[in-house]
Amino acid sequence: MAIRVLIADDHEVVRVGLRSMLNGADVTVVADASSGAETLAAVEQHGHELDLVLLDVRMPDGDGLKTLNLLKDTHPDLPILMISTFDNATYMARSVALGANGYVLKGVDQPVLLDMIRKAASGEMVWRREELRRVTGALSTPRMPIDVEVTLTQRENEVLHQLAHGLTNKQIAEVLSISYETVKEHVQHILRKIGVSDRTQAAVWAVRQGLV
Repeated sequence: MAIRVLIADDHEVVRVGLRSMLNGADVTVVADASSGAETLAAVEQHGHELDLVLLDVRMPDGDGLKTLNLLKDTHPDLPILMISTFDNATYMARSVALGANGYVLKGVDQPVLLDMIRKAASGEMVWRREELRRVTGALSTPRMPIDVEVTLTQRENEVLHQLAHGLTNKQIAEVLSISYETVKEHVQHILRKIGVSDRTQAAVWAVRQGLV
């Protein structure tokens, strides 16, 4: 029996390419979506016949990681495999923390993708050892207990939000229209206040606090 998949990606060329790659194997693409809202609607419509969602990390209308979080709330047993152009430890750490079955880079060979889809659809976690090593520190217990109230300024919250979405300090500076040095200072204050040692840990902390 074919594995029934929903493809969610904001680029049509990627959706078409993935359909071409998957259809004809032991996989059937039931539907596709180009945004977070479309993904949620498609899962509600086809959820009873889906074996897996192939979900882009970055999409409009609520990014893929936010969509992952919402889907895990409403369909906790539905396997979700994240797919991305970005080999980004923050994205990987957030994906692990939110319960994704794995993380695959676009451009991966067809046999590798099909193998990951088959395993994930059967309920397996398909995280590679090197990926988990990269995010193990981020997922470990922070020095600051999770239930201790941490007071961040409005600007620190804005910086943390952008940081948790994988933006670099330079990109955060551009988005918030502040200087690069100011962003660096805010990041250091955030790390110290929440008791973590790097920005990936800060992103996971923000996820666990429900801030992103």
